Amino acid sequence: MAFFSRAKAPSGPPEFIIAGLGNPGKKYELTRHNAGFIFADMLAEKHGVKVNKIQFKSVTGTLDLGGHKCLLMKPQTFMNLSGEAVRQAAQFYKIPPEKIIIVFDDISLPCGKLRIRRKGSDGGHNGMKNIIYQMSSDKFPRIKLGVGEKPHPEYDLADWVLSAFKKDELKALAEACEKACDAAELMVSGDTDKAMSSFNG
Repeated sequence: MAFFSRAKAPSGPPEFIIAGLGNPGKKYELTRHNAGFIFADMLAEKHGVKVNKIQFKSVTGTLDLGGHKCLLMKPQTFMNLSGEAVRQAAQFYKIPPEKIIIVFDDISLPCGKLRIRRKGSDGGHNGMKNIIYQMSSDKFPRIKLGVGEKPHPEYDLADWVLSAFKKDELKALAEACEKACDAAELMVSGDTDKAMSSFNG
């Protein structure tokens, strides 16, 4: 009888999409541009789910977050085409932009900081640029993970975002990802304002 008393995971299709952005492949694993993937792996681990189903040009997993069924995605298109993956999943499950949380790296924030926004421009981020283009909308809630700014203005941006985190930076990023996991749960529960006031650095 104990089986029947267990809390059931939400049934039916996902209500929300949570997409962590990054680049596929071992050589990109711990680079700044992969902060979104690092977040997605942590969220999956915290909830005991595997992100290994191949669909929507992504690897995906489904999880229960605060009683809401969420599709967790790591697009495998490379960063600049992330929107193709997000659009496919959104169209398939008929999920509006307001219920699609994008998690990605931000060079204007120090490592360990995060910033939550309800919507907004791409801020010069190519992954977000493609998502806004593919979805014809910028009304995505998003969690930006600080990865640190370029060491000096002449430093090539592509080289910087594809550079590896230092050990202390990875520790700070892990702390930010922990907060981002809590923030995502608040956001799918309709408490985006609370997430912003609690976690925006």
